[in-house]
Amino acid sequence: MKNKALQEQRIRGYFIEATKEILKSEGLKSVSVRNIAEKAGYSFATLYNYFKDAKDLVFLCVQDFQTECTEHVTARSAKAARGEKKLRAILLAYLEYFVQYPGIFELFYVEKLSDLNKQPATAPLITGFLDKLCEEEWKYLITGKTVSTAMAANKKAALLYGLSGLLLLYINRQMPAGYPAFLKAATTFIDGQLKDMNA
Repeated sequence: MKNKALQEQRIRGYFIEATKEILKSEGLKSVSVRNIAEKAGYSFATLYNYFKDAKDLVFLCVQDFQTECTEHVTARSAKAARGEKKLRAILLAYLEYFVQYPGIFELFYVEKLSDLNKQPATAPLITGFLDKLCEEEWKYLITGKTVSTAMAANKKAALLYGLSGLLLLYINRQMPAGYPAFLKAATTFIDGQLKDMNA
């Protein structure tokens, strides 16, 4: 029985990894039961023994990608001093991750949620992700009276919408042209938002 459970877990893992690879390289438009099964090395009928449909797999991938992005952000911002500098490092690492994996950005912020999964947890899981990454630093700034709770809420919203817009234009329109120009525009925007946050 133990071996059967391990085998089932392994096969589930193959399907999840196959879905992640498709999402990273080709985006949601290429995710289908047949494509996933082929990439995983199993028949599409086998997939249905483990998952309801491809949307179930996509939802699991969203969670995995968030874990992956969180690890990337944590590693890239580890040496930054607490407060505004740490927040800046987190935001830049967040952008870096999505530029590296534009298919994941599209999955998170461009695709209609109804196309991903009908679970009500999907929307807050995705839309609250940036706030979750920055949560500790915002608490640190509010507790230290560097920023008020109201100001922090305004800045969080501005950063979410602004950074999403910057990524959308860069990934889909190559505007600004080239990564250095994008990074400069993003850094200018972030610095402008983090400036003058006195409580």
